[in-house]
Amino acid sequence: MTPRTKDRELAPEQAAVAAMVADAKARGLALTGPDGLLKLFTKSVLEVALEEEMTVHLGHERNRAPVERESVDICNGSRAKTSSPRPSARSRSRFRRTGRALSR
Repeated sequence: MTPRTKDRELAPEQAAVAAMVADAKARGLALTGPDGLLKLFTKSVLEVALEEEMTVHLGHERNRAPVERESVDICNGSRAKTSSPRPSARSRSRFRRTGRALSR
């Protein structure tokens, strides 16, 4: 049975929120503020929503390979390093002229 407010039944999501607020009040948790129920609830909802969105985007749970996949390695792969550890002559000459490195 769902809680009622002013002779009307609450929708399931409203009933869940009403129960959370009642529980928070019973535990002495503030509803707003830096450690309040609203902040904790918003954080939880955003984390779950983003995780679900990433699961849909990847086609499988994050950090878990799909069952039908041959390899359990879920990384994008690797390739050889293409940049040199030493700066190019062009970047060295810019540094000498200005006395500081220029960003592109």
